[in-house]
Amino acid sequence: MMISVIIAGFKGKMGSTALEMVKGDSELRLVALLDPFAKEKEYDGVPVFTNKEDLQGLAADVWVDFTTPQVAYDNTRFALENGFAPVVGTTGFTQEQIKDLQDLSVRKELGGLIAPNFAIGAILLMEFAAKASKYFPDLEIIELHHDKKKDAPSGTAVKTAELIRQIRQPKQQGAADESETLAGARGAEFSGFRIHSVRLPGLVAHQEVIFGAAGEGLTLRHDSYDRSSFMSGVNLGIKEVVKRDRMVYGLEHLL
Repeated sequence: MMISVIIAGFKGKMGSTALEMVKGDSELRLVALLDPFAKEKEYDGVPVFTNKEDLQGLAADVWVDFTTPQVAYDNTRFALENGFAPVVGTTGFTQEQIKDLQDLSVRKELGGLIAPNFAIGAILLMEFAAKASKYFPDLEIIELHHDKKKDAPSGTAVKTAELIRQIRQPKQQGAADESETLAGARGAEFSGFRIHSVRLPGLVAHQEVIFGAAGEGLTLRHDSYDRSSFMSGVNLGIKEVVKRDRMVYGLEHLL
């Protein structure tokens, strides 16, 4: 079955990479592109839109979203309401927004995916970190991204922290009388441990989970050196959501 795809945010680095991936797959057909900053009316024979409302009534199966946190929720809701199964790589959703979208997908009987990270290695890092936290409850997360990323901490770091919280015994780390002489020096607190965000030019997407115990340490790290590392996950997401009848949060649910 040929799957017809809309890409929202095709002008961005992730969106443009996804565009090339879809064009290179004989099982996928690009039917529309959306970006508010687009100047052209079509791209390689595919119609280009600047307003999502103009896509109402379009025959399409999947909505791929690599936009910004400010519009991703509205875009995903629009996709579900119009019968497009969303595959969303934009981060910054709240838990309430995710639940709202999942509930809507159930009512619409549409599959969907919100994935903080599409790299298979990143999914494995999350799983390994959660398992390790049972034995190494003292840990910190450091996520490193390019300097154009708008949300912090990253969706991957938050998802990792949530998975760890499900397994790790509750524990407040650090000295009881700890104080910051410079506000924010210890990073963001999450369930007793800390998350740190680094933003520098030259980076793509990287994460470390550092564990400490008496006399030993363990470090888990994943690096995406190029955005092509995410495309196998995006491709999998597109091909899987059309088989489902509800949205999931995290690529691991489709592996």
